[in-house]
Amino acid sequence: MGQPLTAGVTQLEATDNVSGAVHDDFRAVRTAFSKQLTRTTGGAAVCVYHRGTKVVDLWGGIAETDVDGSPIPWQDDTLAMCFSTTKGVASTAVHVLADRGLIDLEAPVAEYWPEFAAAGKEQVTVTHVMTHSAGLHRIRSLVPDASAMLDWDRMTAALAAAAPAYEPGTRHGYHALTYGWLAGELVRRVTGRSVGDVVRTELAEPLGLDGLSVGLPAAQRHRVAPLEPMSLPRIPWKPLRRIEKRVSKQMGKVVSALPGPVNTRRLANALAPRGVNEVLGAPEVMDAEIPAANGFFTARSLAKLYSALAGGGTVDGVRILSPAHVRTMGEVRGRGLDLVLVMPMDWRLGYHRVFTTSGTVGTAFGHFGLGGSGAWCDPTRELSVAYVCNRGSGTPVGDLRIAQIGAAAIRCADRRR
Repeated sequence: MGQPLTAGVTQLEATDNVSGAVHDDFRAVRTAFSKQLTRTTGGAAVCVYHRGTKVVDLWGGIAETDVDGSPIPWQDDTLAMCFSTTKGVASTAVHVLADRGLIDLEAPVAEYWPEFAAAGKEQVTVTHVMTHSAGLHRIRSLVPDASAMLDWDRMTAALAAAAPAYEPGTRHGYHALTYGWLAGELVRRVTGRSVGDVVRTELAEPLGLDGLSVGLPAAQRHRVAPLEPMSLPRIPWKPLRRIEKRVSKQMGKVVSALPGPVNTRRLANALAPRGVNEVLGAPEVMDAEIPAANGFFTARSLAKLYSALAGGGTVDGVRILSPAHVRTMGEVRGRGLDLVLVMPMDWRLGYHRVFTTSGTVGTAFGHFGLGGSGAWCDPTRELSVAYVCNRGSGTPVGDLRIAQIGAAAIRCADRRR
């Protein structure tokens, strides 16, 4: 089960639908998690650190179905592909380099990546990229289909040649997929290594994290809980499918033409290159590095990483960042409605605000993802929370489950104080 919990731990009985352990002060998290597992298929895991100590380490549900149809339970080391939650991990890798003076957050991206200066992007800064204000959110019009996402050089070349959708720095529009190659290519240009390699050597190995990677080595793939489908059932009759497609397209145009910020085509352009479901659901996705979408994590590893951020850059005596730089990471740089998501994200440098069922946590930051996963920290509470799963839908940045878990963790931490 990894690092043990301290005194006050409750080891759960075998009859419970949740496995693992929880500190008595955080039993409300276990209650919320257990209720969630009774309402959905699939499986999940949750981990919480408080004041640098692991206080919740739970998992349950079904990871996958065996060839004979029997369910395979979620294990303590099961990995889940966590979509946009990956952006928070990739951002932390960028910050490690910035904290060492290898990247200047206010410098033009072209200072490190000369080809990026094309099409009027000479003054686009690293901060513009990390606050989703570079104007490069449009992936659907960048490449003909999602298969290009498996080719790093092709994606970075396309982004280097692309023109911004608006004057960089004047608006914020969620770079749902393009963020990964932008941040990852910065890492590669500075270090000569891929962002996945830097995540491994500068984050996972120093912190002893067995479950934190971008892409996944073949030797670890037996641990992955396959993602369950998140889309609605397909209409079987072809004429009806054609009608449905035509009506959906027309409705998208109507909504896009309405006054106000809602624009469904802009959302699709940022989130859904043609054939994206097939690419992200294929085994080949594990061979690639897509630092905005194909991180493979355990809740335990995510929570410990964010515990380091909650603790001023240190956890278990290992420092990955300076306290001053962690404070910089948590500063809000972009307020107002996001152009793509049409909701306030309070963008930090690679992270967004944390929302729970009890409201927004102003001092917290992290990153959630489509499908329900997410991880975040609150330095004022010295609290970190992580949730991974293999079934869900909701918004491109999480759903109700992590919001419930987060609210319960905050209540427990505040009572403890």
